[in-house]
Amino acid sequence: MNEFLQLAMDTAAEAATIVRAGAEAPKKIEYKGDVDLVTDTDKRSEAAIVARIRQMFPDHAIVAEEGSEGAPRGAKYCWYIDPLDGTTNFAHGYPCFAVSIALQENDVPIVGVVVNPMSGETFSAAKGEGARLNGKPIRVSSTPKLATSLVSTGFPTHLLKQRSRNIEYYWGFTLRSHGVRRDGSAALDLCTVACGRFEGFWEFGLNSWDTAAGMVIIQEAGGKVTDLNGEPYRPGGHDILASNGLVHDEMRELAAEINKKAAAQRSE
Repeated sequence: MNEFLQLAMDTAAEAATIVRAGAEAPKKIEYKGDVDLVTDTDKRSEAAIVARIRQMFPDHAIVAEEGSEGAPRGAKYCWYIDPLDGTTNFAHGYPCFAVSIALQENDVPIVGVVVNPMSGETFSAAKGEGARLNGKPIRVSSTPKLATSLVSTGFPTHLLKQRSRNIEYYWGFTLRSHGVRRDGSAALDLCTVACGRFEGFWEFGLNSWDTAAGMVIIQEAGGKVTDLNGEPYRPGGHDILASNGLVHDEMRELAAEINKKAAAQRSE
């Protein structure tokens, strides 16, 4: 486990150096479809991560945002890589983006590392060994009620042209919580729950590489991760609900209430 975690941390640090340099240089931006951005920095970061993992563990599978793949399906170990989570923020110079690397063993996330290249914060965790921020142990918050909680969400760009269900959620949680933030990096949002700055996070339509690392980090920090129905969450699932555990049921119940109200309005 320590070997896997150390590789993830070393590799994320190398990629973060590439991303930080890219943030300070002129950017070459392309579009994947109508709204999703990809930059030359995404590609360089991913290439560096994939090269290092393949060198160390050539028999491991790799799933990465920009399309790099490793060993065939059915491999015991699979790495999930987001070389630049928050590309839209990066393209606009908003310093909320990250490198995210996770490892699953037999479909169970066991290692997660998320690095914010601009703040210098490195979140890390290995299954059964706790979660850390820059080497120091972290825990989720002890806030017991949603009314006094700060929560977060996001609106993935590939869903923007659809009528987003999340508009109703955003409004409902804004009324019932201490506030809702939308920072544009799911990996960092999850880590922010893990270290106690946010009490909860929910989102729709995220990919496996967006959530796999943050999921490990939250769980090892004492938090809880499910889908919005309270069922087990697997990276890449339709929706995700993450919290400090104390407000989890309240968030889930509010989500169900919002769904019921929205369905009634649509049937009128």
